[in-house]
Amino acid sequence: MSSDSDISNIIKRFEIKETGSIHPINQLKYEIFDLLNSLGFSIIDGPEIESEKYNFDLLNIKESHPARQMHDTFYVEDKGYVLRTHTSPVQVRAMLREKPPFAYISGGKVYRKDDDATHLPMFHQIEGILIDKEISFSNLKYIIYKIISSLFGEETQIRFRPSYFPFTEPSAEVDILSKDKKWLEILGCGVINPIVLENCNIDPKSFSGLAFGLGVERIAMLKYGVKDIRDFYKSNLDFLKQFK
Repeated sequence: MSSDSDISNIIKRFEIKETGSIHPINQLKYEIFDLLNSLGFSIIDGPEIESEKYNFDLLNIKESHPARQMHDTFYVEDKGYVLRTHTSPVQVRAMLREKPPFAYISGGKVYRKDDDATHLPMFHQIEGILIDKEISFSNLKYIIYKIISSLFGEETQIRFRPSYFPFTEPSAEVDILSKDKKWLEILGCGVINPIVLENCNIDPKSFSGLAFGLGVERIAMLKYGVKDIRDFYKSNLDFLKQFK
């Protein structure tokens, strides 16, 4: 018959020496969600397999746009459905379902045919929309400053560059100044295109809106100084332990 000390020794051999932790991408995603929740945004979710209608058409992305080509997008079965290329379809569904004013964020996996040190075929994106009366670019800038100062510190220098997205007008890309004095792109944003509002049965003469989107892995690379985006998914415990 085993003694208490024998049983104790057996138990010790099977004791968990080290506990796991939340993956750094999820840690960052929750941090951004908490910040935007505090600014009045509600979290919504939607399917990862989307119709072209929600992923492209209602967002003013025309048939001729490069994003709709087979070399950029994962099509499912026939060409009517895709693995979503952004989380914007979640917001489109909300715009069709709800009456403004409202403020929503959606976050999750999105899919594009990219694979190198700074791009993955699957990555995480967070997008936000705010629709109300008399929303302007200045409202958008306030939110962007809040996001970046929360993630990188209040002393971070920011610049807005004019850009083009089919679903926003005007549109901008936002850069931050790195420690080695290089401007690095961090997110895209803009005022929601009136065509998109009309597509979602919202009167652009009565309401306006803002939209922004950021790649979580991209933010994590800049925030933590990671050079290769693929490192987040190699199951390298030595790499992941630094984020516990």
